[in-house]
Amino acid sequence: MGIRARGGMRNGRRPEFDVRRTAFGFVLAGILLAGGGLALRTALHSAERHPVAAVVLTVLLVAGTVALLRRRRSRRRAARAATVVVETAYDVVDAALEEQAEAAAVQATEPLPRPLPVDYAAMDPYEFEEAVAGLCRRDGCPDAEVVGGAGDLGADVVATTPDGRRMVVQCKRYTADNKVGSQDLQRFGGTCYAVHEADVAVVVSTGDFTGPALEYAEQCGILCLGPDELGAWSEGAAPPPWHGTAAVEPAVEGSAFEDELPEAPLSAPSGPAGSCA
Repeated sequence: MGIRARGGMRNGRRPEFDVRRTAFGFVLAGILLAGGGLALRTALHSAERHPVAAVVLTVLLVAGTVALLRRRRSRRRAARAATVVVETAYDVVDAALEEQAEAAAVQATEPLPRPLPVDYAAMDPYEFEEAVAGLCRRDGCPDAEVVGGAGDLGADVVATTPDGRRMVVQCKRYTADNKVGSQDLQRFGGTCYAVHEADVAVVVSTGDFTGPALEYAEQCGILCLGPDELGAWSEGAAPPPWHGTAAVEPAVEGSAFEDELPEAPLSAPSGPAGSCA
């Protein structure tokens, strides 16, 4: 086996020495040296003839060189200062974002404060109806409105529940010693379904309910909220009355209450079979 020569060979030939390039390089170097020497010699002769101008020119060259160097240094310093300012701004923004994220996380974990207790018994009847309508709107019934007045046939507030049911509310602003009786429930039961076509019927009172009234309401599917239930709903301690309830079919005619309760005059004709009249 042959030994490969150092430096390698191209196409079986040794690399040729380029005389032209070498000569051109020496000539160019000589020209540069001669030109530089001539310029230096001319400068020395000029300095001998005009020493003041030479000194001034030298001073100007030195001052220009120093100014150029200082300018470059000032640019570098300005660039470094700008970099520090930008990095500081990024750090400040990052810290602010972290603080906001931490505050949002803390707020998400903290329970929402409950509304303050409201003295519904101190309101007049119209204010009480407006307050009940406001509770309905707060909890997902934006169309809740007060319709009570002369000829309201027992409906003080009407609304649509979040699941699309029609809710009719009767508001009783009673004192603590004045309870809602069975006759009040009979009047409301005779109109809430047959006349107002309620899917959810509610009686809200600042006073308590009698036992027969509660039994009649249970038979007819009417929800009764006394002072305690109203306060819990208002303060967020209990869900709204329609929550978790379905449309209740009212009691049929011929219930046991017809024999026990006195006949109550109704301001509207009784509904068809299936009403609580």
